[in-house]
Amino acid sequence: MAKKPEQNTAPALDAELADVDEFDAAAGSDDWSGGAPVRKAQHFWPSAKRLIGLMSPYKLGMVAVFALITVYVVLSVVAPRILGKAMDVIFAGYVGSQMPAGAPADVVIEQLRNSGQGSLADMLTRVDFVPGEGINFSLLSQYILIVLSMYFIASLFSWASGWLLNRLVMRVVYKLRQDVETKLNRLPLNYFDTRQRGDLLSRVTNDVDNIQNALQQALSQLVQSIMTVIGIVIMMFVVSWQMALIALVALPLSAAAAGIIGSRAQKLFTAQWKNTGALNGQIEESFSGHELMKVFGREEDMVQRFTDRNEELYKASFGAQFVSGMIMPVMNFISYLAYVGIAVVGGLRVASGAMSLGDATAFIQYSREFTQPLGQIAGVANMLQSGVASAERTFELLDAEEQDPEDASEQLPERADGHVTFENVSFSYTPDKPLIENLSFEADPGHTVAIVGPTGAGKTTLVNLVMRFYELNSGRITLDNVDITKITRADLRSKVGMVLQDAWLFGGTIMENIRYGRLDATDEEVIAAAKATFVDRFVRALPDGYDTVIDEEGTNVSAGEKQLITIARAFVANPSLLILDEATSSVDTRTELLVQQAMAALRSDRTSFVIAHRLSTIRDADTILVMEAGKIVEQGNHAELLKTQGAYYRLYQSQFSGPAEDVDANPATAAIPAATGGIPVVSAPAPEAEDKTE
Repeated sequence: MAKKPEQNTAPALDAELADVDEFDAAAGSDDWSGGAPVRKAQHFWPSAKRLIGLMSPYKLGMVAVFALITVYVVLSVVAPRILGKAMDVIFAGYVGSQMPAGAPADVVIEQLRNSGQGSLADMLTRVDFVPGEGINFSLLSQYILIVLSMYFIASLFSWASGWLLNRLVMRVVYKLRQDVETKLNRLPLNYFDTRQRGDLLSRVTNDVDNIQNALQQALSQLVQSIMTVIGIVIMMFVVSWQMALIALVALPLSAAAAGIIGSRAQKLFTAQWKNTGALNGQIEESFSGHELMKVFGREEDMVQRFTDRNEELYKASFGAQFVSGMIMPVMNFISYLAYVGIAVVGGLRVASGAMSLGDATAFIQYSREFTQPLGQIAGVANMLQSGVASAERTFELLDAEEQDPEDASEQLPERADGHVTFENVSFSYTPDKPLIENLSFEADPGHTVAIVGPTGAGKTTLVNLVMRFYELNSGRITLDNVDITKITRADLRSKVGMVLQDAWLFGGTIMENIRYGRLDATDEEVIAAAKATFVDRFVRALPDGYDTVIDEEGTNVSAGEKQLITIARAFVANPSLLILDEATSSVDTRTELLVQQAMAALRSDRTSFVIAHRLSTIRDADTILVMEAGKIVEQGNHAELLKTQGAYYRLYQSQFSGPAEDVDANPATAAIPAATGGIPVVSAPAPEAEDKTE
């Protein structure tokens, strides 16, 4: 277990803040976002303003919330003044009971002054007492009843405002989640290629949840506290403007302290949530690649990487909490200084008769209530800063560049013929590293086009362009003589069935996974597709048959069975254009022969693109395209390409007859050690292109 980092104070925090200033530059490295550059986060106030702006569609509701809070504040701040009057009634009754009955109050005060008790006489000038009479309990009970009623009604309005605000916030967060989900569906595929899935999941889940907490709790307390401060300040000036000035001295000092400390904390909160996203990405990779990690014995390496990122998150989180936690103690210290000054000045003013004891009591209560909302503001600053940091990350996702807008000027027929043409197509994942240049070919309706070549040649990229997962740099692709950029992506993809090399199943039954290809397919159609692709034979052996529930990772079926289910899914979709990307790579040799028969039936009467490394699976293809470095170097059928004894011939010989004798004669290829089976190595494109194409 890694040693827990020590909780260093100021020097460590200064170093942490210095690191945060360069954090966005580090975000472009693999440590943070999988090699994707991240824009520098917005400052606090613009992000906070945009976050509050999410409430703008509910202006009427917010007006009602402010009205409820206003009533609550008015009742809450007026109640202490009335309670002060009740204190005056008690004090007047006590003083009156100590004086001789029958004498007027002003006479008693004058006698006290003549007897040398001037201070007591001055104090009694502000007391409405009747000599010889005690406490007026009837008046006292009225005051107490009024105060209790005001506090009770204020509590009801406070509850109502909180209930209404929470409903509005939940609607805002609901809409925000919808916006994020919609945005994810509008982002181009290369956005996901250049970012860790764990970081994206953190933005969609953790950050949105944190925004919800900030709006629900911080916003309610913040609005209520600010309005309470305003109300108390007004009442302070009503009671005594001199003492109000003393109390207000603490306000700019508290604001300055909160601003200085808060700005430091905000940077650390931003780092905290970015580190959270990076750590989530690391965890997601560890679980998704768990078997591979075990195979290569990289457990210690993964644990060390997790430990490093966990410590980075710990430092950022501890620094954020430590710095933001300083706000409350500093503000309390300032408020205590003001409280001492108010108590001293208030006592002197009561003794001099400048104010009544009830007013002094009310003012002292105001001073305590004045610091309470200030303390609440300081307390929610922690949560608010964290929420704004999450909002920055969410807004970065919402502001990401979307895929090109769709042009629906043309429409494909319900059943397309499947005539596909590439006309001078050029494409690259990065502008400085071209992959496909001026590529042209034609796939006739109902024909099977096989695409072969070494890893990184651009085979998968070719079919991805047909699906419009990426946009072309130049040239065009047509389907039935219609430019695919002139139709919607949904219309295009509804005509295409695709089976990928990496089989993916959803959490649900086998029946539901097959029906995913066409949601309106009947049970009979699903079972027919399963029989055609030999899924039915192993499903019948399962206890629950087609109702067998597959977990989210598909771990309760074999890799070959998963591939067969995905093939059945494409079969039930009955597409006009079929794309098979190494669809038989995970099945055994016997099953492969059966699947090939199913594929032959599936490919009939429809255009098919088949990507394969096993050349035995594409011998019967009408056209075979041999690709190297993004270019078609040969094309023809199996027999024609063998006769030319070119690149396809060498690939075929390497698989079925050992290394071709003339491999070394081809400058584009070179024999590799026998341990690899003698398969020729073709000059591959840049690593970035390899990652995208295969």
